[in-house]
This record gives sequence, structure tokens and C-alpha cells, in this order.
Amino acid sequence: MPSLASISGPTYVTSQLLVQQTAYKLSDKIFSYSPDTFDLDVAVKEWAEANEKNVHGETTTVVPLQTRAGAGAFALGYIFSKDFDLAKRHVPQTLLAPSLSLRHLRSSLDQLALLYGVSSPFVAHVAAADYNAQDGLGADYATALQIAEDLGLALVSSSSAYEVQHMSLLATLLASVLPTLHIYDGIRTARESLRVVDALGEAHIAHVYAKVSKEAAALNKRLDTAGKVVELLKAFNSELGTSYAPFEYHGHEAPETVLVVFGSAEAQLAKQVATALAADGKKVGTVVVRVYRPFVEEAFLEVLPASVQQIAVLGQVADAASVEDANVQSALYSDVLTAVSFTEKLSQAPEVVDIRYAVTDAHTPSSISSIFDKLTSKGETEPVAFTLAAVEEAQQYVFWDVDNSSAVASPAAVGKLLETEQSSNVYVHQTYDNLVQGGVVRTDIRVSQRSIEAPYPVENADVVFVGEEKLLKEIAIVKGVKAGGKLIVRLPSFKEDELEKRIPAAAQKEIQEKNVELYVLDTSSSPALEKEARLVVDVAFLRVARADITKFDSLSTDQDALTEAVNALDQSVRKVEVPATWAEAEGAVAPLVDSVKPNSFVAFQKEEEEESSSLENWQSAAKGFAFKEAYGTQNQLRPDLTVKTYTIKVKENRRLTPTNYDRNIFHIEFDLGDSGLTYNIGEALGIHADNDPEQVLQFILAYGLNADDLVQVPSREDPAVLETRTVYQSLVQNVDILGKPPKRFFESLAQFATDEEEKKKLERLGSKEGADEFKRLTEEDTVTYVDVLDMFKSAHPDFSDLVRIVDPLKRREYSIASAQAVTPNSVTLMIVVVNWVDTKGRTRYGHATRYLSGLAPGATITASVKPSVMKLPVKDTAPSLWPVLVPVSLPSARSSSTALCRRRRARRSAPSFSTSVPATSARSTSTARSGRRTSTPASSRCSAPPSRATSPRRSTFRIACARPSPTSSRPISRRRAPSTSAVLPGPCLMSLPCSRRPLLLRLRGAAARLTPARRLRGLRRMVAMSLRCTKCMSL
Repeated sequence: MPSLASISGPTYVTSQLLVQQTAYKLSDKIFSYSPDTFDLDVAVKEWAEANEKNVHGETTTVVPLQTRAGAGAFALGYIFSKDFDLAKRHVPQTLLAPSLSLRHLRSSLDQLALLYGVSSPFVAHVAAADYNAQDGLGADYATALQIAEDLGLALVSSSSAYEVQHMSLLATLLASVLPTLHIYDGIRTARESLRVVDALGEAHIAHVYAKVSKEAAALNKRLDTAGKVVELLKAFNSELGTSYAPFEYHGHEAPETVLVVFGSAEAQLAKQVATALAADGKKVGTVVVRVYRPFVEEAFLEVLPASVQQIAVLGQVADAASVEDANVQSALYSDVLTAVSFTEKLSQAPEVVDIRYAVTDAHTPSSISSIFDKLTSKGETEPVAFTLAAVEEAQQYVFWDVDNSSAVASPAAVGKLLETEQSSNVYVHQTYDNLVQGGVVRTDIRVSQRSIEAPYPVENADVVFVGEEKLLKEIAIVKGVKAGGKLIVRLPSFKEDELEKRIPAAAQKEIQEKNVELYVLDTSSSPALEKEARLVVDVAFLRVARADITKFDSLSTDQDALTEAVNALDQSVRKVEVPATWAEAEGAVAPLVDSVKPNSFVAFQKEEEEESSSLENWQSAAKGFAFKEAYGTQNQLRPDLTVKTYTIKVKENRRLTPTNYDRNIFHIEFDLGDSGLTYNIGEALGIHADNDPEQVLQFILAYGLNADDLVQVPSREDPAVLETRTVYQSLVQNVDILGKPPKRFFESLAQFATDEEEKKKLERLGSKEGADEFKRLTEEDTVTYVDVLDMFKSAHPDFSDLVRIVDPLKRREYSIASAQAVTPNSVTLMIVVVNWVDTKGRTRYGHATRYLSGLAPGATITASVKPSVMKLPVKDTAPSLWPVLVPVSLPSARSSSTALCRRRRARRSAPSFSTSVPATSARSTSTARSGRRTSTPASSRCSAPPSRATSPRRSTFRIACARPSPTSSRPISRRRAPSTSAVLPGPCLMSLPCSRRPLLLRLRGAAARLTPARRLRGLRRMVAMSLRCTKCMSL
């Protein structure tokens, strides 16, 4: 960004930079409502940080603000504050904003206008820029015109970059009379880089402002507002030697048709087209509105030729629907119609026509020319291309590329090189369309020997460069090349015989018809060239477009790379002969767009920056508690989880197997209390288990962390919201530091290794070559994240990086062994503790089963419910069949117990047929009854009177198949089952992990041997299905 002192005389700038320069030099404070990508305040922020002084000898304060409801209240409060420094009473206060912010600023501007008699001078520099999702960006003047009329504000317009600095200064001077808006094109004019030969320097701005301010203070107090504006404009012209007027006429001396326009691009084009048509003898002209408010009718009628018979007003309205609506009138049309209707100057009142256009409509010389043609001809006319002579004499280039191309910065570098020519005027403008091909950028460059005004895209380019071949299939790029022009297409790994395949048929035909010279740029011929793709594109383009330029020093500071790119031109750039057959090229082609619509000012961010966690001290958390409203502090249960969680208490935790038995099968029951947790049949309980606190503390000590440090982790729902925890809490409850590391962890950890040997080993473990070693570490040695960090001492990422590369803890889900219809205030699980001995002889335990088995009654845990994919009949009278051969068929047990409870309450329900009674899922009670042992499911207990229940004769697992009587509603006893049954004694099959598949296979074989007859084929199928693993569904 240039310094304030460097902006003076002939210099390459943008309109936006000149507006910021004037605002900074003359203002006490600048209130900026610039959106992030609009960059309306980039320069003033840098100058303020550098303590650049304004004309009052102080550093201008820049206050960035957000556009929202009530915007402007901050500035209003400052201006009318009781402790406002009265020494700054006459120092202007400035606002920078796009026109889309004016709707939110309206109420504040209204209050300011009412109290302006006791206010500081106020000026708003407004970039005409608005956005809608359908049409993208557009220069919105209609909002400013309406607000200026409604609130009584002055409104001044800049038509080009050559006068934007003067109009900024004029608007600031007008602020001494009434609050003023200065508006200019924020889409193209504000962002086009060009040379302004008479830019005012710091001293000149200060001199003009001081002198004209004195004359403004001496104005006749009896003058009305319009009179003061006219007198102040005369003093301004006298000081600068200019001839600005509220309304300016261009065109034929005795026109019959006059077009009235307001706006930057509209004014530039209308006056040039009208002048060109008048030179051809057509009686047309145009009136450019410079000062819209106050609308000085006398000044308008003074510039309007007496010969005029028809006045057309080019007025902007909100959208395309308003253009078609005959009941809608533009604001400018109403003012012109009023001025013409009530004047006696004109012998005959001319016809006034309202030509409406939408905010997103872009104008070109051809569109303005067609308006004049329609006005001057009686019948319908065909649109005719119109070219400005000054623009036709200029050299015009267009660059097309995707916004993530390695050579996307090439046009800017070429433009900088061309700017070094003292005799040339270079114009550079970029357009971004983020909806085409994931992001396309078009750069227009014009080079002229004289100053030109061309606020529209290049239509007939001498040279067009295409950096991505797929753009030819979506955009009519060749249409923008003039006849006999040159087209450069970047085609990596180019082969002669592939040319027709890589150039679309539509482009082939147009290339042949327009006699376009075709060049192919292949940057892949050398790895060095591909690395320096931007330099190669620069020198290749200049070789084709400007062969007279031989010095490329300004393109790069790396002279070796530049020399290599220049030397490689002969092999990277080649001219291709266009076959004559291309004139007949045909193919199914989708409609191509002529150009792109601007919908952004920057390239599309395809990769979002990952929010990282940070370590803080206790003070940051204390601020959140002390100022909850300001920080938006909320206390939530596990906000890092995406599921709804509940806090429940342990009611009972009892081991079922003897202590000398090698497997620990335990029964655990939770009290739901007022947690609100509910579950249905078939759902599972998700347990959010903690890591072992002792092992976590050992790791914290070994890793050199402070357990009480606070870590701020971005929320999953909104990365802008930070969740605060201690290091100890994060490692115990959130980070799976004691879990099994995946292969990607080794890849990520390798980036932090400082020892080369360890780095190579980590990279090998994360690649295919180290698959065997990785398998041994994770499956045989069963290493954890802590073990890996201990193995590779040099890989020591910070805690913020560690929590990023280590997976979060995941919930473990267990089938529920109870029914809420029976026990509404509790939930029961039946769990087998997972344990094993690793290769080092250490006893390891499963994460969740270790956590649950150690819980004492009264302990609280975090739990959630996983919905079931199993769908039960809606009606209780519908029969259900549970063909499962596993002892822990918990959904079957819950369904059976629920149905039994309903029958005990005399509620009719259909029979539920189960192939087994799950012994281990039952809550067994032993009674002495004829020496037999009776098992009754705990979930079958009910407050209803007890009834006789059937019980198995032995504690085995039986597959029984029975067809109930259609009229029977009693549960089927196993004694009534057919004699053909398979008895499969064994442990709890549902507790077997996938590693115990051999046992499952043996059980399947035993069942098959017991069913040799064909009539039991269905039973074998049932047995096979019931022996599938519940996780992987394999046998």
C-alpha cells in the first residue's frame, strides 16, 4: 500500500485509494462499514497504524464497524457526546460504506439530518455495490437516491477515477452546509487500476480545503441550501481551475433527443456515445447529473437545449421485476418530469420517457447506442455493435484462468511491467465469478497512448490467454477475440494428435471463422518450468503479444528462474496451424455463457482454515464467568458431542460370574431420576466413558504439561465459539489419548519429528510399505497414542497440535437389558469386561468396560441413546417372531417382558415367539422347588398380580420352532416345542468379539449336523442367521 506522501502527480492508483486518501487527510474520525472482501478501508487502516498525520496535524482514527440493525448509532453517539472535544467541532467526520449498508444506516442518518445544526460536518463516501444470490454484484445507486430524497441529504456522484478525488473533496466541503453522500461505482470504476496524471498531493488537498472552507463560511446566510451549493461549487472550480456543474451537457448543439443519466459507468458511456453520434450528424445529447441533491431545477433547465423534443431518463430501479412493472418509476425520472412540467423556459414541454434498468444490469457502448437508436427511430431497430474510437485504438488483452491456478498472478505482473512505459496508459481490472468451475478470474488489460474511459469488459481483444482448457467448454472465450487476433491456450503435456480432442468443437469452428492465430503453452516440459509457471506464462504472453519487449527484469527478483523461463520459450510455446476442417466442426455443445458475472471481489476460499486450540491461563476463563453477556458464556453438558446427552447415576453394579472365573460378566443398573432419558425397545445406551485418570496424570507429567492449564477448543457447531476446559479434563473426557492410533496419526506425527530416523520410521508406518509393522504394533502389541509418543521422543507436538491429530473419544453402545414400560426409572445393562495380555505381559482392558466395571453406586456418568433400526409392530395385537440363537437376545427379552407385563395388566396383546430365553440377560433368582433352578427375567417383574410362568428344564440354549394356535394368546412353553430342537450349550455368544469367530463356526457346524433331514432346512437357515456377528454381519 503506498504512503500518503507518494500519492501525487502522475501515478497508478484506483478510485478507492483516492477516496481513502481524501477521507484520511480531512477527517477527525473515519467510521468504516466495509465488509471483509470489499476492502473499502484497507489504506486508511494502514495509514492510521503508521501514524500518518491529517491536515489538522493529528492521526485520523479509523473505527471499523459492522453492518447490522441500528448501524450508525456509534458514530451518532460520538458526534453528539457530552464530552465531545469542541475544538474539533468543525472537523469533518467521515463514513466509508457500500450502498448495501445504507438501509441499516437510514435511522441514524435521519437523526443526524434533524440535529445537523449542532453537529460536526458529516460526509459519507458510498461505494455503489450490492449483492444478491441470483445476479451477483451490482452498482446500486437507487438506494442512495431514495435516502437522499427522503432525508434531505446532499448527494454527489463521481463519473470516473479522474474526478473521484475532486468529488471526494467537494463532498467534504459541502458537508459544512448539509450532510452529504458521495457515491461512485464500487464494482468496476473503484477497482480498476489506471494512471491519474493530476492526482492531488497532501499539501494541495490541505490548501484547497482551507481556502474553499473560508469562502464557504463567508457565504450569504440568506441563501437557501441550493444557492449555497451552487456558490460553493463556483469557488471550488475557481480554486482548481475546473468546470464542474450540477448538470453537464454533452452532444449535438441542437438536439432533439436528450438522455439524462446518473452514475459512474452510465455517465462515462453516455457522454462518449452521444458525442460520437453527434459527430455523425445525429441530433442527440446527454445530460450527466453530478449533484442530484439538492436538485437545482434552474441549473438543469439551463443546460437543457431549447430544441429538445424528447427527454429520456436512464433511471435505476431495484430489480428486473420493477423494470417490467409499469407502475414503478425511477427516482430520477420523477425529478426530471417535475422540472420540465413546471417551467416556462421551454416553448413546448418535451416528452419525458422513463427507461428503467435493474441494479445488476451492466452497460456497454452498444447498449447505450441502442437506447439512442430506439429513441430516434420510429420503428423497431436491430441492435448494432458500437465501438468507441479511443478504445478501438488501444491494445486490449484478456486473461482467463481458474482462481487456484499457479499462474493466477500473471496478469498483474504483466500489467506492472507495461506500466513502466512512460508513454502508455495501462488499465487493469479483475472480475471474479466463484460459481463457474469452482472459481474463475478474468483480467482485462488495456494499453493506450492517451487516457480513455472504458468502464466495461474488453469485447474485441487482440490477445486472449486461457490458463485452464476446461473453461473453453463453458464460456464463449473465442467470441471475445477480434478477427485476426491471437489465442494462447495452456495445455500441459501437449501432443499434436490430441489438439482436436482438447479444443471443443464450438471453439474450433470460431477460431477458423475469425482467422485466429492459435498458440499452445506447455509448462510441463520441465519440472522447473512447472514450478515457475507464473514466470513462464508472463514471458510467453509477452512474446506473443508484445514481441518488442525484451527486458523482463521487473517480473521477478529471482533472475536465475527468470533466465530459465526465457530460455525455455522455444520449447514451451509453439504456434499451431489451424486445420481447415475446423470450419465444419460440429458436436453436441451445451449453451456457452458470453462472459462471467462478478459475484465476489476475491478468489473463492476452497480450504477453510482449521481453528486450532490454544492454551490459556485461568484469567481467560475468569473473564468468561465475570462477563457472561459479553463473552456469551454458557454451561453445557458435553457441548463437544453432536448427540443429546444425559447425566444418570449408578444404582447397582454387581458381578455375576464367580471371582475365580476367567471372565467378568457384570450387571449394572442406572437410576434415570429426572434426567429425562427415555428409550424404546431395540435401542442401545451410549456410554461416554472417561480415560483412566491415573494413566492420564502419568502422561501429563511425562509430557511436561500442566494439568490445570486451560485449553480453548473450537466448538463443533460453530468454530468461532471456543469451549474452555483444563488440560486434565480434555485428556480424561475428550481426547482418546489411551486409545488405538490409526495410520494417519503416524503420518501427522512425522511432521513434528526432529530426528531424521524417527521421522522416516513414522512416515513408513503411515505408508503402504509399513503395513506389516503397523499391523504388528496395533494388533499384537496393541499400542496406544501414549505408547507411540513414548517410542518417538523427538516427535513432541504442542498440546494444541496434539489434540488436533489425536482422535476424540467415541461413545460405546450397549444393548439395553430392560424395558422402560416395566422399569420406567432405571435402565439395565449386562456387560462382559474386555481384557487381554499384550506382548509385554501387561494386562489391558477395554476402554468402556474398564470404566463401567469400576463405577460405584451413586457415581454419575454421561450417557446418550442410539435409536434402533428395528421396527416393531404399531399394534400390540400383531404377532412378532424373534429368530435369534444368542443368549443375550436383549430386544427379544425386552419385548417379551413388555408383553408379559401388559397381559398381567389384562391388556390384550399378540403372542411373541422367541427361539431362546436369554439366560445371561436374565436376573436370576434361585429358589428350592423340587431341586430345580428357576430363572426369571428381571424385566418381567411387574406391579400386576403374578401369574404362572414357564421355565426351562436346564440352563442351556435351545432353538425351538413351534406354530401357535391361531386362537391362543398364551406364551409357548419350551415343553410344548417339537422334539426336533437343537440344544447348543455354551457361553454368551453376543459377548464374543469378531476374533472369536472360530467358536461361532463350530457352533454353526454342530447345529447343521443335528439337522440331516430336509424338513429341518428352514431350521438350519434360522441357526445360520442367528450366528451372524452383530457388528460385521459375517458368519
